[in-house]
Amino acid sequence: MILNMLPRNIPQDINIELLLSYFPKGSCKVSLTGLHKRNVYNDLLDIEENLDGTLLLNIGRHGLYNALPEFMFHPIDRFDNLPKLEEKERFAEEYEAQELEKDNAHKFFAPIDLMLLLLRMETREKLKVYTESDKIMIDILGDRITEEQKKNRFIRQIIPFLPSCKNIRGNKTLISFMLRKIFTEEGINIRVQDKIHEFYDPNPRYKAHLPANLDAFYVDNRFDEQVLTYTIQFWPEEECNENFLQFVDEVETLRLFIQDYFLSLEQLLHFEIVKDEDPLRLSDEIKLNYLNYNTNV
Repeated sequence: MILNMLPRNIPQDINIELLLSYFPKGSCKVSLTGLHKRNVYNDLLDIEENLDGTLLLNIGRHGLYNALPEFMFHPIDRFDNLPKLEEKERFAEEYEAQELEKDNAHKFFAPIDLMLLLLRMETREKLKVYTESDKIMIDILGDRITEEQKKNRFIRQIIPFLPSCKNIRGNKTLISFMLRKIFTEEGINIRVQDKIHEFYDPNPRYKAHLPANLDAFYVDNRFDEQVLTYTIQFWPEEECNENFLQFVDEVETLRLFIQDYFLSLEQLLHFEIVKDEDPLRLSDEIKLNYLNYNTNV
């Protein structure tokens, strides 16, 4: 792709690897003509337009030539012992010879310099996922996430909320917002309410001495407790088949995940999958159901 005009108003503090990512492949060339050891400011010195319509970006950085010892390319005593009578002429000749050697050295190392620049661009792209998101924090907080949980379609949508789990944990409103967002994207409606559930404790533990608060005792090992319950109104005909139990397992895996990361220790979570529509009955005096004429009764 050939560019017809030079780009304008380029920020002086832009990184050349970032700038090159906006140009189409093959639309520009680069030249390391500067002496900068770092690329914080004036990384791009100027832009020239070539005869073929491509752009030449002059980058203010060291190349390999600048990083290697000078005596590898030039005589170290080049300007010593010049004849006094021809000092200006000989100095000009030696200077011109040194500039030619320098130009040849830059051309010799240009492919390697370009390869290193492309390698830095590739590295920058691979690091972008860590610098533009909370992936590092997610990996730290979710270091115990199992492969089964990572494959769960609902948990994959909850993982980005992990950096905020400290603020969400124990907050019923925020948990409800989070779950509504996740289930709505799956076309599922949920309803939140507190319900009384009966629990069974096979090994009840009681205080060993009196006096004590009698409200803390249970006469039996069965007791009632208020539980945060999300009712899932989900019963599509196309999924209520042999694969429906897989959906139930996914919801249970989601429940355990939320229980671990977003609920306080004293909170319990429960999901109920229901269908609000009335079932089809052959005999119903309240709601009449008309069957097709070829129904095999």
